[in-house]
Amino acid sequence: MYPPVCGICGKGKNTYLCKKCENKLKTEAVLGQDKYRETYFENHFYLFQYQGNLRKLMLQYKFNEKPYLYKSFTAFFNKYQKNYLQMNFYDIIIPVPISKKRFQIRGYNQSLLIAKEIAKIHHKKLEADVLIKIQNNSPQSTLNKQEREKNAKNVYKIRNTEKIKNKKILLIDDIFTTGATVNECSKILKQGQAKKVDILTIAKD
Repeated sequence: MYPPVCGICGKGKNTYLCKKCENKLKTEAVLGQDKYRETYFENHFYLFQYQGNLRKLMLQYKFNEKPYLYKSFTAFFNKYQKNYLQMNFYDIIIPVPISKKRFQIRGYNQSLLIAKEIAKIHHKKLEADVLIKIQNNSPQSTLNKQEREKNAKNVYKIRNTEKIKNKKILLIDDIFTTGATVNECSKILKQGQAKKVDILTIAKD
């Protein structure tokens, strides 16, 4: 009934990211790629550093009941991803899961919303129920690096290994801080015989 408007400023017409807000985000964008050797994933792609205006938006998205902002983030990604990330390389997209309790409290999985939109735009298979979280552990944002690594262990499992066997996976999360969460998820995916796992996040802290 209502045409889409920019999720950031609430203005614009028939767009989830108006030109003014796009230009503002563009000044903060880094379109970064980091390579890793001693982890279960190899590459981490991210759009922004977790600071400034983007940090405020991410906090609103994750904690202040503004799930619609995923449309603005993915609109920006879909416009600029060709500069640094080749989506054709990946077989499937998987979001970092959250626990049932966290989902009930928040009402949505912020990583799933992003993953679902990217999969739809790029015609990729989304596997949202293969990697699941089986424990409601402490929020990673409340812990230091050592605590995060311990907190992330033994809280994820694979539901159907046949769906990821020999597949090249793009694992999607919202924010990358120490990498403990995505590394543990990548470990579980590799144990399920995934061929390759790379990470995509909106921001890196």
